Amino acid sequence: MTTTTGGPVTLRSFPEFGCYPTHHCVTGSLKHVYGFHGYQISEELLLGLGAGLGFAYFHFKGGDPFYGGRANNASPKNEGLEKTVGRRTGVAVAAHVTTSSRVAQQGLRQLLLAGEPVLVYVDMGLLPYFGLPPGYHFGGHVVVVAGYEPRTEQVLIADRDEELHPVDWDVLEQARGSACRPFPPRHTWYTFDFGKARDPRPEDVRAAIAEVCDGMLDPPIANLGVPGIRKAAEQTLRWPEALGTAALRRTCFTTALMIDARGGTGGGIFRYLYARFLDEAAIITGDVHLAELGYELTAIGDRWEDVAATFAAAAELDDPAVALESATTPLHDIADREEFVWQRLRALVNRDIT
Repeated sequence: MTTTTGGPVTLRSFPEFGCYPTHHCVTGSLKHVYGFHGYQISEELLLGLGAGLGFAYFHFKGGDPFYGGRANNASPKNEGLEKTVGRRTGVAVAAHVTTSSRVAQQGLRQLLLAGEPVLVYVDMGLLPYFGLPPGYHFGGHVVVVAGYEPRTEQVLIADRDEELHPVDWDVLEQARGSACRPFPPRHTWYTFDFGKARDPRPEDVRAAIAEVCDGMLDPPIANLGVPGIRKAAEQTLRWPEALGTAALRRTCFTTALMIDARGGTGGGIFRYLYARFLDEAAIITGDVHLAELGYELTAIGDRWEDVAATFAAAAELDDPAVALESATTPLHDIADREEFVWQRLRALVNRDIT
């Protein structure tokens, strides 16, 4: 049990809640919740079962360009990684979204008073323990509220590190209700029923892999999947036309962050995590070829790390535009190699499904 003291009142985590370092905010938070309920499962398996790997390139009007390696984010068209994992592990997962701060606070407080850790979406730029620069916002961040002291109106937050962070209730609610882009959190929280929890079956694993292959090879728009990697290579060279030097430097820094481990990808824009999932998938399904393709995906992750390092170096230059060609040249090879891996994986799992 982790304890943080302040004056006569002691702020404690919920009994039996374990806190440990994790790689990605969503899978790490799910692992914390699953572990609290006595269900031990790896982040790698959570990412894979949730069909959580992909690629996206966007440049929203009025914002900075964005590289992302996640897929199956909750939307009207996607149930989201949290629910998909639940469906494949027998856990009933419910999403709660509201525009009402009062409703959101009431729902959270009720669960916390019952001693239930709660998975919530927040704008990480408003959480003080990150120490991020003013004006930085990212509302797609996920944490677990793991303790609550009503007398001091403080909570304990479990994030990706091994420490529990004390945060004032009002600060947490500002982070939950942030309207800032990208990805405003909209007071989103999740509840879980582990009454019928089970281990994933081989068919669950194969179906999850097939979904990722479909998303990477046949995405609905050209900004996603393998076509999205190729589009990113093309569009990144045009950043100097749309961005001033300061914004370009900031975008290079953020892009590096969204690829390497600092941004919660586990390194290699989630490819390292997914490669280790394929190792587990090989054991569950009995198909060693899945692990063999995991080796290739790890090597692709190394190439992504090279891209991240170049973007990070560009962010330190007086003129970051001069490094964009070096940053994007590897993307063409990455796209070709990823296309091969996802085609091979699709062939393997579709053979077994049919």
